[in-house]
Amino acid sequence: MIVREPAVAGTFYPDHPRRLRRDLESFLGPVQAEGHGPPPKALIVPHAGYIYSGEVAGSVYRRLGPVAGAISRVVLLGPAHTVYLEGMAIPEADCFSTPLGRVPLDQQAIETIASLPGVVHSNAAHSREHSLEVQLPFLQVLLGDFRLVPLVVGHCDPDLVAAVIDTLWGGPETLIVVSSDLSHFLPYGEARDVDSDTCRRIIDKSSSLIGEQACGAYAINGLMRSRHCQELSVEAVDLRNSGDTAGDKRRVVGYGAFLLN
Repeated sequence: MIVREPAVAGTFYPDHPRRLRRDLESFLGPVQAEGHGPPPKALIVPHAGYIYSGEVAGSVYRRLGPVAGAISRVVLLGPAHTVYLEGMAIPEADCFSTPLGRVPLDQQAIETIASLPGVVHSNAAHSREHSLEVQLPFLQVLLGDFRLVPLVVGHCDPDLVAAVIDTLWGGPETLIVVSSDLSHFLPYGEARDVDSDTCRRIIDKSSSLIGEQACGAYAINGLMRSRHCQELSVEAVDLRNSGDTAGDKRRVVGYGAFLLN
């Protein structure tokens, strides 16, 4: 069995299972038990260290409560931070591991998209990438057992990303998660202005974001270009930055949490 071992446990989030679970339960708070309106189909969630963005991520993950039992597959897309990448990378692995256990990959789904334009095999893109890894403990606590389709998204035409998302869209059993922070290293006030504008663009389902607005812009643009996404509405659940969560306001990183249903 090929296991993608955790790369940032102990730095971005606790590596001790009990402490990690305790932190996640704090971020999630009371998980919503009843749904209001259509069930969530897709999320956009930040991926910084939990001390910075854990509360923001928890604000949207808790909304999965009413449908968690129906979700058995997660399509998880995030940007490449450690390697230069053209296209969307799938790994050659059987499962991804975190301190909370192993998450099996949906090999059938991966095989389905492997031949689509823009999809490449790259273990290097996944081995040290934190944008996908930090989402997994939240999903493990909320969903329990599920299968994962992990995609590291590099420079890529949004139509190619949309084609992969549409292929994997499925029904209530499939959740789409895009991992992205917003602006990076701006002064607090400027970051708030930039992120507020990006938030409006995401609500309007813009598919022309750039990396200065969101590091996961390629994946977000692909989601917004998806044929199925046109039927959904976008809700901004939370919008903050590291100046709100960690104190230093001189150079901050923006975090937004969005729900599509």
